[in-house]
This record gives sequence, C-alpha cells and structure tokens, in this order.
Amino acid sequence: VMIDDLLTPCSPGDPGAMEMTWMDVPGDKLLEPVVCMSDMLRSLATTRPTVNADDLLKVKKFSEDFGQES
Repeated sequence: VMIDDLLTPCSPGDPGAMEMTWMDVPGDKLLEPVVCMSDMLRSLATTRPTVNADDLLKVKKFSEDFGQES
C-alpha cells in the first residue's frame, strides 16, 4: 500500500495491496510500520531462541581458544 509515496506492509486483502517481497522494495521507499509495546511483548512471548546451550558452549570454547585478552 502506498502512503505519501512510500510503501508500507499490509495484508493481501487490503485495498491497494501489491504483492512484493522485501527485496522488491527500495530502501528509501519503505515506510516502517509503527511498533508499540504490546507488539514487542507479544514478540518476546512467542519467539523462540535462535541458539541453544550447545551453540553457546561452542562460542565460549572458540573465545577461549582464539579470543583476545582485554
């Protein structure tokens, strides 16, 4: 959907909707949606971690083996 010559995400059934991928949208033509606290809380409640305990141990070992002392 175009708003003030900018594209904003919408539902497929919205009037004026155009099917596009994120790669189709020029960076200077993207109107970011408004995000409120309830959006953030819902995201935190429903998003699972992208790493597990084994991944964290691998990073720790790598840092111990190859990291620099500060």
